[in-house]
Amino acid sequence: MYFTGGLLCFDKWMHKNHPEKPFERYADDIVVHCKTEKQAKFVLKQIKQRLTKCKLELHPVKTKIVNLRGESEEKYVKKYDFLGFSIQPQWNKIKGKGMLLPSIRISNKSEKSILARFKSMQLHKKRISIEELAKELRPIIRGIINYYGKFSTGHLRRICHQLNVRLVKWVKWEKGYYKMKSIHWLRAKFKTNPSLFPHWQLVNP
Repeated sequence: MYFTGGLLCFDKWMHKNHPEKPFERYADDIVVHCKTEKQAKFVLKQIKQRLTKCKLELHPVKTKIVNLRGESEEKYVKKYDFLGFSIQPQWNKIKGKGMLLPSIRISNKSEKSILARFKSMQLHKKRISIEELAKELRPIIRGIINYYGKFSTGHLRRICHQLNVRLVKWVKWEKGYYKMKSIHWLRAKFKTNPSLFPHWQLVNP
């Protein structure tokens, strides 16, 4: 759910009129959690009325009901992005029983942005030691893992792999090796210092 305009009137109103319904808000982006389709429709209608009184309006395109669990009379989208994450339903086994539960992973937009950042850094052109390169990259990698890996880290494997590819390219330029020899050199470095790059704990070179 996305709004345009200030939202203090929304926060207080929700706490007063719907204290049992949790919600998250960052600036004008808000997610309100409802248990049923009927409840979601009712709350959305009330929110529209409330914002009209506050001379605010819902974003006509981004505002929507998302169905993450269970069946519904109407067809709804089953995924939404919030704060760099994508939330969508996924089958999980709980005590031997299959259940449809929300999963949280890095959004495609955030992943593309991170990969574009590494590309723009042109790591292969840096004529420094691998230790110096690691020192430069370490806070960036840790920031990515700490934020996007808060719930799980499996969905960060593609980013880690692509970063390893760029490190192999750095070895090729720095050492003048062919691809396979560059990979072997990087793997040897991993064996002697596996914590040199934080993402090596998730995906080995």
